[in-house]
Amino acid sequence: MRDPVQPQAFLDSWQSLLAAAQPGLIAAARLLLIDSSRPPWHASGLRLAAGDEVSWFAHGESVLTPLPTIRVGPALQIWARLGAADIFRGVGDSHTFRADGPGELELGTYFPGEWRSPGGDLAVPPDTYGTVQGCFGVVVLHWAAGVAPVDGMQRLLALGNPAQSLSRAIARLRHPVAPPPGWSYLWAPGPAEIYRAQPADGPCIDCHTRADVGILRHAAPYALTPGTTLDWEWRMEQLPSAVAEDTLPTHDYLSIAVEFDNGRDLSYFWSAELPVGKHFHCPIPTWAARETHLVVRSGNAGFGEWQHERRDLHADYRRCIGEPPARIERVWLIAVSLFQQQEGRCSYRRIALDGSGSRLAVGSGS
Repeated sequence: MRDPVQPQAFLDSWQSLLAAAQPGLIAAARLLLIDSSRPPWHASGLRLAAGDEVSWFAHGESVLTPLPTIRVGPALQIWARLGAADIFRGVGDSHTFRADGPGELELGTYFPGEWRSPGGDLAVPPDTYGTVQGCFGVVVLHWAAGVAPVDGMQRLLALGNPAQSLSRAIARLRHPVAPPPGWSYLWAPGPAEIYRAQPADGPCIDCHTRADVGILRHAAPYALTPGTTLDWEWRMEQLPSAVAEDTLPTHDYLSIAVEFDNGRDLSYFWSAELPVGKHFHCPIPTWAARETHLVVRSGNAGFGEWQHERRDLHADYRRCIGEPPARIERVWLIAVSLFQQQEGRCSYRRIALDGSGSRLAVGSGS
């Protein structure tokens, strides 16, 4: 069940809480109502200096009006930028950061947009935002000098906990979920808590996605020649879709992919019902020219057991995309559960590129 607290009520609760807060705890606060249908960016009115400690807490959702089942919460939606620095976001409905330099904090919503650059330029026309409705209440706190954010939150928690935002933020700061060593999230769509190393089982990389999205990447410089293969093992527990994943409203999936030096990627995934061997361009319009999906397993046969895969990358690229490029750049792990808001679980291990007489093990899943 979705939280019945509305964004304005969330802000009202925070306003009452802040009015009761002890003096000297917060240097400045801003309570903002951000309309999902307005393209970024929106001034917060909060100017920061290098070293300032800041936390924000957000509540609300964006709804795609043509497809109202697609709803996006604050973890993916609320992004920020400070001066000329790169844009950033958190992994939940709150985020805490230390300012790298001076500037005014700006906020914006992401979906249904797409970033063209780390500076926050849009890759879609601004009027695209007219296809969504909804809003977010966002509380931005600039902590007073000498106040550690988690300590400040703990003191505020004694006064209230609007929509459980403070208790969740404290838990996230005390128990962060770091990506496996050597792996990092693609800057857009941003960081997540989807993947974690599991050294006790292999070792392997566990994946758990729920109403979110994440692309984890590991450098894998390697020549692409006839016979070059991608090898891996995966153990599927739950797919995030129960239907064919080749349409926008149902494009939830778990995959391992290879990024090539021409900017394209080939994504191998386990489908709910599409036939093995089927391939198609990504149904997300801004990814259609970049990503191609190829079904390597279908249905739930083999769930809960480790399955070994070996794919000829050169041959698959030629069949599904065209003339192969010269090199491989990275290996990706992709999890999407945004569209149908379901859960997906799997694990990966023994990831490697092989060919030309050499074998390259990739990451802690090897």
